[in-house]
Amino acid sequence: MIVVAKRPAPGRTKTRLTPPLSPDQAADLYECFLKDTLDLVRRLENVQPAIAYLPADGASYFTQLAPDFELLLQRGENLGERLDHALTHFLERGYRRAAVMNSDGPTLPEDHLIACFEALTGETDVAIGPCTDGGYYLLGTRQPVPDLTRKVRMSTPHVTADTLALAAEEGLHVRLLPSWYDVDDADTLSQLVTELKNRPGVACYTHRFLEHHLSVAEEEI
Repeated sequence: MIVVAKRPAPGRTKTRLTPPLSPDQAADLYECFLKDTLDLVRRLENVQPAIAYLPADGASYFTQLAPDFELLLQRGENLGERLDHALTHFLERGYRRAAVMNSDGPTLPEDHLIACFEALTGETDVAIGPCTDGGYYLLGTRQPVPDLTRKVRMSTPHVTADTLALAAEEGLHVRLLPSWYDVDDADTLSQLVTELKNRPGVACYTHRFLEHHLSVAEEEI
């Protein structure tokens, strides 16, 4: 399981959350997202955890943050190329299944990740976890599928739809996982605040951060 991540940096991380948050708060909140995502992956059994990271000088940060994860520098001119590189890297090393996931959904249920690998043990060639904004939070496969990432224009409302169309053209059997949401803007931050109020014990780092800054979040979202 490969977590796609960037080292948090004020003014460069989660900029669509400013406002309601300051650049420093947005970077700190993303670090909480990242910590909660890594803890989620740690709960998976018989899975090699990895981080595909940026920037190039971020290795020391991620080594300190997650010494139990294998690190892989993201390579490619765009997100699609970088996703393909990460998946292909591990599949060509002999892993039977590989998946990339984002680090923008700290409350993502563990069952969704388990379902990905269970699907890929059968006839499924590709597993996709669609996001409510039209993208996806996870892409898993049993073989390199460069066209599914390199030929899709990322960061649009139809990433999942375009990926499904390409998979159909290539005759790949796809399993859609349950939908989830990314926290990218004030509306989804408000959704996260509401969810965490009703799910104690979930996403502990994010929960503590938002509790500390809750008055700001509630007043400005």
